Amino acid sequence: MNEFELKYGCNPNQKPARIFMEDGGELPIEILSGRPGYINFLDAFNAWQLVKELKAATGLPAATSFKHVSPTSAAVGIVLPEKLKRACFVDDVEGLDDSLLACAFARARGTDRLCSFGDWIALSDVCDVTTARLIEREVSDGIIAPGYEPEALEILKSKRKGNYNVVKIDPDYVPAARERKQVFGITFEQGRNEVKIDEEMLANIVTERKDLPESAKRDLIVSLITLKYTQSNSVCYAVDGQAIGVGAGQQSRIHCTRLAGGKADTWQLRQHDKVLSLPFRAELGRPDRDNVIDGYINQNEEDVCAEGVWQKYFTERPEPFTREEQQAYLSTLSGVSLGSDAFFPFDDSIERGHRSGVSYVAEPGGSIRDQLSIDACNKYGMVMAFTGLRLFHH
Repeated sequence: MNEFELKYGCNPNQKPARIFMEDGGELPIEILSGRPGYINFLDAFNAWQLVKELKAATGLPAATSFKHVSPTSAAVGIVLPEKLKRACFVDDVEGLDDSLLACAFARARGTDRLCSFGDWIALSDVCDVTTARLIEREVSDGIIAPGYEPEALEILKSKRKGNYNVVKIDPDYVPAARERKQVFGITFEQGRNEVKIDEEMLANIVTERKDLPESAKRDLIVSLITLKYTQSNSVCYAVDGQAIGVGAGQQSRIHCTRLAGGKADTWQLRQHDKVLSLPFRAELGRPDRDNVIDGYINQNEEDVCAEGVWQKYFTERPEPFTREEQQAYLSTLSGVSLGSDAFFPFDDSIERGHRSGVSYVAEPGGSIRDQLSIDACNKYGMVMAFTGLRLFHH
């Protein structure tokens, strides 16, 4: 198959639409189920590159959850602690610890569950049955992977009344060195971003504190590779082998840092005992629970603890999760890594990162204001590496 006709482009009025190989060759994919759309494929091909690079950089299976051409999270295969299993709604999954790929997916999908609703999934390895069963019960648009175990494929093909999008990609496919796209009828061409992100990129430590443990190197690599496929400007918090807060597409870097930091805080607070013990009504599904948890933590549009409201969600009225309680909990955290796709022009992002437990930072450096960020890191005992590498993605 050298081309695939799409129902429409980004919007229903944008027709005709297709994907094809410009050189007339075969597409490096097989569509095993469903009929993916234009945005589905944009997510799929970006997501596949991310997990393939994560696997190559860490040696661990990797997974990501993509929405509208940016990852909600990405993670490598590390067994989840019990509280995180409960926060990700996977504590009931038999054999989870035996599949590192399933652990990677549980982490990636469980990080920002609101944004992952209706996502596109990418896996670095052949999809096994445990991972397929996790995917089966989530609201998702589709998946791309280098292969599927027969039983796993049947599980996935049963989703959405048999219309779930399942794509197999050739793991050995190597794209052309130059890439092109059109905007307003004008063709843009550039060399592909083939830069390799690894530990060597973290060697230039510019802060007073120099100790960068292996776990932090891993997390900074997860952060930087995630940023490589995130719409710029972008910032990513990571810990324990997963991206826990991604801020994408903001014009101001501090807005990226705040957005990502808020998501990272929500991920941390989902593991608080008050959240884990919320007395949900048995019939309340996962997406509704996610919305209620987000409202409970962030006190959004609806006060879920208010009289006349809590009855919709809980068997008994929960005590509110006060800002003071949240701040006390978050203030005990440390060891989080923070990556940025370009330099921090002010120290405000370091200050915001400190509030979310950041201990390690990686950014390109190169600003005339670099010393401001270095001084802020020194104030909090952080380790910061200048990578010398910008990671803009559009």
